[in-house]
Amino acid sequence: MRERSQNLAKPAIVLVAHMAVVAAIPSVVSLPKASAAERPNIVLVMADDMGHSQTGYRNHPLLKTPHLNDLATRGLRLDHFYAAGPVCSPTRASVLTGRTHERTGVDSHGYALRRQERTLAQLLRDAGYDTGHFGKWHLNGLRGPGAPLFAEDRYAPGVFGFDHWLSVSNFFDRDPILSRLGDWEEFAGDSSEIVMDQMLAWAANRSDSKRPFFAVVWYGTPHSPFRADADDVALLRQRSEASAAIVDQIKQDSQNHHGELVAMDRSLGALKKGLQSMGKMDNTLIWFTSDNGGLPGIEPSTTTPLRGNKGQLYEGGLRVPCVMHWPNGIEAGRISNFPACATDIAPTVLDVAGIAAKAIDGLIQPVDGISLTSVITGMDTTRRTKPLGFRYAGGSAIIDDGWKLLRLQKNKKKNAITEELYHLAADPNETRNLISQEVAQAERMRALLDTFNTSVLESRAGKDYPSGRVEADHVEPRFWIELPEYQAHFDAWADRPEYANWVERGRKASAKKAKATR
Repeated sequence: MRERSQNLAKPAIVLVAHMAVVAAIPSVVSLPKASAAERPNIVLVMADDMGHSQTGYRNHPLLKTPHLNDLATRGLRLDHFYAAGPVCSPTRASVLTGRTHERTGVDSHGYALRRQERTLAQLLRDAGYDTGHFGKWHLNGLRGPGAPLFAEDRYAPGVFGFDHWLSVSNFFDRDPILSRLGDWEEFAGDSSEIVMDQMLAWAANRSDSKRPFFAVVWYGTPHSPFRADADDVALLRQRSEASAAIVDQIKQDSQNHHGELVAMDRSLGALKKGLQSMGKMDNTLIWFTSDNGGLPGIEPSTTTPLRGNKGQLYEGGLRVPCVMHWPNGIEAGRISNFPACATDIAPTVLDVAGIAAKAIDGLIQPVDGISLTSVITGMDTTRRTKPLGFRYAGGSAIIDDGWKLLRLQKNKKKNAITEELYHLAADPNETRNLISQEVAQAERMRALLDTFNTSVLESRAGKDYPSGRVEADHVEPRFWIELPEYQAHFDAWADRPEYANWVERGRKASAKKAKATR
């Protein structure tokens, strides 16, 4: 991929405070007992709005995803892996903290992660890792399309343990403007390939290559707006005659949505090649997943046969692709149906890095996730030790021992709550509500959900922190177009496709506000 970068003027502006069975080959492997110098490198890769069915290994009618398939074939597929929430920011908060997102202040998209949290990046940095974040951040309280961050942002990646970062506030697309430690740079090309190439360059050029590295690569793909290279859309036609017919029948947004995933998969190929060239492939844990379930309105379906989509607590809104690849620690060719979640990432990474005994306590408690090292080694065929709890938009859900209870707010004004009970082991697509038939199971699951919700409400109030409260100046969500420091760039961004509509929206809002104050 060819790219260009151009340093933009750094704005000297301070932001206003604003089922548990592992299908494995018979033998198992043990995690290596590594010295500090031999600790694995860790690369966490996350797609933005990629649905459970959107992989070649699940026989998607358009997508081949050969590089993701290769990572899966040479590693471990987690086929019952859940995002921590059905929208983006929540899962990102949970990845970094091991905690259900509402405990951390991130109720929904565009909420800021509390500075009182302790993150995986901070703990790994303190243990001797070089740490870097690349791509979408969306934990600094800004809504709207991704805008480059200011160095002075009180919620930038550097505040949470990333010594190097090349980041943008939210979703981003082709030819993005990204912020490297506060210095803005303009790039040309596919966004997924750009951030992966930049991560690899950082990993190869660190001042002390003997130190292990922890890299977070959060794509903006395949989130809207959908802007794929024409060649990548053309590749969708090449899978079969049937796929060519599908491409001809679907709308342009669906074509570009899937075309972006073609480029994203190619970036995973670049990741493999780059690690090989550095001699670091064997001792690098690559963990790929998505931040929430797939989008509605895209053809072919992003979640079939699962029920629901992004923004819902049904399986289609929560279940996501997940692949782990680590030649030194994971035996190839395995598929696990163990129910796992993004909250498990931090405990697992701390475990495989060999620092869990002293570091896990560094995370703010309670931690909702568990270490998946027994799943990684193929030794765990038992029930999950902690239920999986979810909360979003006034609803909540709990999964335990193959059962799922949903408590959904159907009418917010009337506070109308409904309950649904599904036996996921027998009905993974949530077609049969058993709330009336399975009385004993319903009562058991209600008790688990009540306990979970009570605990999360205490965390929301700040009871988990030493002070017992949330910092008074914690920022509330807001749109960046409302902030003077970004409004200063309206003229420069007015013709950029990702910003044009938002700039116009911001100008109208400013004019209306000025008129009201006359």
